[in-house]
Amino acid sequence: MGILKKYKKFLGVFAIVSVIILMLFYNALLPVKKLPIYQPAMVNFQLVDSTIQHQKKFHRIADFSLINQNGRTITQKDFKGKIYVADFFFTSCPTICITMTDNLLKVQEKIKKNPNVMLLSHSVTPKIDSVAKLKEYALENGIIDQKWHLVTGEKKKIYELARKSYLAVKDYGDGGPFDMIHTENFILIDPDRRIRGFYDGTDFREVERLLEELEILIQEFFPS
Repeated sequence: MGILKKYKKFLGVFAIVSVIILMLFYNALLPVKKLPIYQPAMVNFQLVDSTIQHQKKFHRIADFSLINQNGRTITQKDFKGKIYVADFFFTSCPTICITMTDNLLKVQEKIKKNPNVMLLSHSVTPKIDSVAKLKEYALENGIIDQKWHLVTGEKKKIYELARKSYLAVKDYGDGGPFDMIHTENFILIDPDRRIRGFYDGTDFREVERLLEELEILIQEFFPS
């Protein structure tokens, strides 16, 4: 009893240190959660250009050059080394775009202080969505220029990006050779220009999932 009393404090400290060490080992042995890398063959064929529908590897977002709400040319270089969320919309859309914009504003609020994450919205009606129209839309919705680019440009280029890179819009061909119907998808892109997630931009729960998986991707590329 005298020996136990003598070493009681030492044994208590030893027990605490042992628990901490065991917890560290346990955490170190846990598998690190990683998001999938999406390939065209994994996506609904309606959203993918027929030339790449069966591609199973090496898919990346192609180079691009578009004009943002400030009349500035935006290319893939502006997103070099960045994570970003992309979508397709048009400013006069009376239905799902309203909800999508509201939900991307929630994402903007979460990432506004993180220099490694950005947003990119492509107009599917570029002839209507001029630079002035995009700027008006940005101001009306509280879009932060440094975090979120609204882009317009040649319709063929946007069409090809949508269906060959982001795998995100349906081709109905009713209004010309590059007619497209945008979906509600938000697309999560990593710094290596690979697709890491698709989310329904009109569904609150899906937006919450996007924010959770965005954190996983941040830890993968920018561990604290």
